Amino acid sequence: MDLGIKGRKAIVCASSEGLGKGCARALAEAGCEVIVNARTQATVESTVAELRNSTDATITGVAADVGTAEGQQAILAACPSPDILVNNNGGPPRRNFNELDRQAMIEGVVQNMVTPIELIQAVADGMAERQFGRIVNITSLSVLMPIEGLDLSSGARAGLTAFLAGVRPLYAAHNVTMNNLLPGKMDTKRLRGGLEAAAKARNIDVEKVAQAQMDEIPARRFGTADEFGNACAFLCSAHAGYITGQNILMDGGLYPHAF
Repeated sequence: MDLGIKGRKAIVCASSEGLGKGCARALAEAGCEVIVNARTQATVESTVAELRNSTDATITGVAADVGTAEGQQAILAACPSPDILVNNNGGPPRRNFNELDRQAMIEGVVQNMVTPIELIQAVADGMAERQFGRIVNITSLSVLMPIEGLDLSSGARAGLTAFLAGVRPLYAAHNVTMNNLLPGKMDTKRLRGGLEAAAKARNIDVEKVAQAQMDEIPARRFGTADEFGNACAFLCSAHAGYITGQNILMDGGLYPHAF
């Protein structure tokens, strides 16, 4: 399917690996000019080279921490008038609720709530003026279903979801959509790190832990960054202008619900 976004300019935050990289790749394959972002120059350069070689798209790399004002300024300087914004950022590490102090909570909220809001503030009005905008926020299954040790991440991402519920109607008539993609258990470095930690704690093979978790998922597997990226690209497409304000769950059926 032609997504109708060839030549559109896209910013994909934290896109050197995992789900962010999957989104950047899919948008590049759709013909977008893509800004990829990571914290280190070497990582950015590696990702840019890989995506250029595999897609022939125009890829620009920005080495910056998207969670800082300086990092956001650098990203927006590379693409002042984006048509597409994919908000993504690393989440706080797993931590027991009682171990969280005030500073840790502030940092978690800045990472996963304040930062995407700031970027949306910076780009949404320009999108409305141009009568095209697609904003996709990568949040988490944990917005809907608690995950042990991720209380801070869950709370911040749920806060972002609720905050934007009052913002998105202001832009819908201008062909600017705002949606959330909620990954479940995706086969990423972050997931593998969790599997390894669980295996070490129980003194068993990591593949046994992985299989036990896959057995809990109706699809009987983990999701992939590529299929996640393709879903993101569709939400950013010319065909998705009537989809806004949705929390789209990609979890292989793990979260049990009827509605």
